[in-house]
Amino acid sequence: MSFSVKVKNEVCRNIDISKNEAIAQLSAIMKVSGTMLIGGNKQFSFKVTTENPAIARVIFKILKQHFNIHTKIMVKRSNSLKKNNVYMVMITEEMGVRDVLKEVGLLKEIDNVFSLDYSIPKDIFETEDIKRAYIRGAFLGGGSISNPEKTYHLEFVTHDEDYSKELSTLINKYGLTSKVIQRKSSFVVYLKEGEQIVDLLNIIGAHASLLELENVRIMKEMRNNVN
Repeated sequence: MSFSVKVKNEVCRNIDISKNEAIAQLSAIMKVSGTMLIGGNKQFSFKVTTENPAIARVIFKILKQHFNIHTKIMVKRSNSLKKNNVYMVMITEEMGVRDVLKEVGLLKEIDNVFSLDYSIPKDIFETEDIKRAYIRGAFLGGGSISNPEKTYHLEFVTHDEDYSKELSTLINKYGLTSKVIQRKSSFVVYLKEGEQIVDLLNIIGAHASLLELENVRIMKEMRNNVN
């Protein structure tokens, strides 16, 4: 199991959160790793895709507990060389997808025309807990962290430039200095300093992973001093 998967699994175990935190977390996951599907008669649905079953379960639980939506988790084989399973959570028109998307701040309607809103909802900034929940959701949806034994690198992959800048600004409100770069068609928010990655892990509630990374940093520092 990679260090990145360990961090995400730990974050997913933190289920004792309020409805507002759950909505903020779901909003970020859906914006980073969701897709809108348009069917006939202007019927549409929304799909969230992940390779991590723990994240799929978190989405399932939030929809069930806070939206009374009993969706299904579908599993299919990935086309990638790694051959990991891909888990999909689908919200359909019959389940009330429009209400969900409006509540998480993802859908805007102008003159009966619907479109996705990739800005971060302003009510996210109401409390510290909600801010942290949003960053946590963004990490679950599009984040990864390298093995600290090799290098220090944590990133959030997004698909919208303005959104990536907003996310970077939100992260930097905690005294961090995340930056944004473009990688092919994606926009990546990243941190490369061990100390700042530790702070980010604290923000998203990955305390066991934080201690593991700190231990690695201490050992590396000791080896450098000896050398």
